[in-house]
Amino acid sequence: MTPVTRRPLRAALLLGVAPLAILTGCSTNNASSDDSRLVSVDSSAEACTLSSAEAPAGNLTFRVKNTGSKVTEFYLLASDGLRIIGEVENIGPSLTRDLVVSAKDGGYITACKPGMKGTGIRADFTVTPSDQDVTVAADDAQLVAQANRNYRAYVTDQSAQLLEKTQEFVKLYTAGEDDAARELYPRARVHWERIETVAESFGDLDPRMDAREADLEAGQKWTGWHAIEKDLWPQRATGYTALTTAQRTTLANTLLADTRTLDTRVQDLTYSADQIANGSRGLLEEVATGKVTGEEEYWSRTDLWDFQANVDGAKVAFDGLRDLVDSKDADLGTTIQTRFEELQALLDAQRVGDDGFTTYDKLTPAQVKALSDAVNALSEPLSQLTAVVLS
Repeated sequence: MTPVTRRPLRAALLLGVAPLAILTGCSTNNASSDDSRLVSVDSSAEACTLSSAEAPAGNLTFRVKNTGSKVTEFYLLASDGLRIIGEVENIGPSLTRDLVVSAKDGGYITACKPGMKGTGIRADFTVTPSDQDVTVAADDAQLVAQANRNYRAYVTDQSAQLLEKTQEFVKLYTAGEDDAARELYPRARVHWERIETVAESFGDLDPRMDAREADLEAGQKWTGWHAIEKDLWPQRATGYTALTTAQRTTLANTLLADTRTLDTRVQDLTYSADQIANGSRGLLEEVATGKVTGEEEYWSRTDLWDFQANVDGAKVAFDGLRDLVDSKDADLGTTIQTRFEELQALLDAQRVGDDGFTTYDKLTPAQVKALSDAVNALSEPLSQLTAVVLS
């Protein structure tokens, strides 16, 4: 059986992130005078210790001291662990820096990142209700600037996690530990899929890292994730010859080198409101043209991991602009939010364990249609996002 051909790779749009706090910043002299809103953070190589696991809503200060030997950074994340509320970077050994945020009540996640890489050392954090006013008047420029700052942090965070997981994956693959590599494969790729439209904007990297067999042009050498995918799941390939250890090593090293290049390049990117809005729409297009059809992960059938990751990125992008959208067209914001929730409910119904999904070949035609209909229902109002943001 031959993989279905998808559209040619296109010039990509960019996605964005969401601030749940109204204002964020970093300082060393801007701590709240209310001790209940001052949280001390001890960041070492092995631990991220907070003086309290909760604080009242309002202006909070996280005072981060690096007691380790590596440069570290500190994040306050939304409860989904994806959306960045605020972050402070480049805290050298023995140094202290403050992260100041205005946070509404709800659940959050804190993270220290020794060495400024990977997922970091994470813990739950609760902001409790209070009578302090956390609504800050902000004009369009302020809202856009905040969304762009958080977007940049989101992209670099996901890229760092992609690099970390890819390093682990290629080690397993080249060592012939195929069962463990198969287990990690979709979990590593989610970090690519969440920032896929950003990664695709590098026209030289995307074909090397994410081309499927059906995408190849005449004479193009096949490298990247999907070439390795086929080698790990050859059951659907007629007459497939397994790769040698040397061939595996070459593929793996190329993928890792390209991932390092991607991680380096995203550090210098800057973004605009229309790029964030277009990126949300672009990720839904990725879902509609590759994931919901079951074409993306042709060999492994792990399409729903990719599906969820694209939705994650699109939702984060929308959330980043929500305050701006609501100020211009609140009904559109409500509609998009509702459609995201409806699509997420269908995806949640296919979850297996903490972070797994049903393989795509196990879905019934009715389930695939329901997912497709939900994607289409979301795509229509989401297509209006850019025009509203720029209005």
